[in-house]
Amino acid sequence: MSEYSLESPIDHKTIRQLRAGDRVYLTGPAFTCRSKLQRAVFDENLPMPVSLKPFDILIHAGPIVLTEADGYHLVSFMPTSSVRFEKWGAQSIEQWGLRVIVGKTTMGAATMDAMRRYGCVHLTPRSVSPTLWCDAIRITGVELLEEMGSIEAPWQMMLNRLGPFVVDMDTEGNNLFDALDQEIQKNKEIAYRKLGIPDHFQPTKLY
Repeated sequence: MSEYSLESPIDHKTIRQLRAGDRVYLTGPAFTCRSKLQRAVFDENLPMPVSLKPFDILIHAGPIVLTEADGYHLVSFMPTSSVRFEKWGAQSIEQWGLRVIVGKTTMGAATMDAMRRYGCVHLTPRSVSPTLWCDAIRITGVELLEEMGSIEAPWQMMLNRLGPFVVDMDTEGNNLFDALDQEIQKNKEIAYRKLGIPDHFQPTKLY
C-alpha cells in the first residue's frame, strides 16, 4: 500500500492513482456536510452557498465549535458514518465537483459509480480520535448557522496534514470493506470446518 499527502485543489490524475488500502493525509480547504445541507440543495432545490463551491474535499462530520471574540475554537471533530448519506452521494460528487469524501464506514453502489465516472475517492479514519485531530484543523467560516444549527451547518476549514485516513473506495470500483467481508467469510468457513460447526449454524440472539 502507498502513502499520499494530498493538497486541495486535487487534480484528476492524482486522485485516480489512489487505490483501496492506501494511506492518505489531507491539506487545504474543506467543508463539513450532513443531512440538512444535502436535503436543502438536492431535495428542496435551494442554492448551494457560493462560498462552498470551490471546495473539493467534503467531510461528513458535525464538529463542535465555539464562537469566541477572536474567531472560532474547534472543540471536537470526528467524521460520522457516510452510508447515512448514500441518497445524495452521487449527486454531491457530480454537482459539487468533489475529489474526496471523508467519513466513517463506506458508501453504496450509486456513489461508487459516480466515483468511477467523475474521479473521487472515499476515505475512512484509521482511528477514533475526536480531539487529537483538532490541531490539524483551523475553522475559517460557516454557512447557514442559524438555519441549520451548529452540528448540521457546513463549516469551512483549513486542513494541515489531517489524517491518517485509509482509502476504502477508489476510482476503479474497489471497496476495501467489501474485500474485508469476503476475507472474513472465507476464514469463517475454514474455522467452521475445523470445529465441526455446520454451515447453517446461527449464533443465539439475545434480543
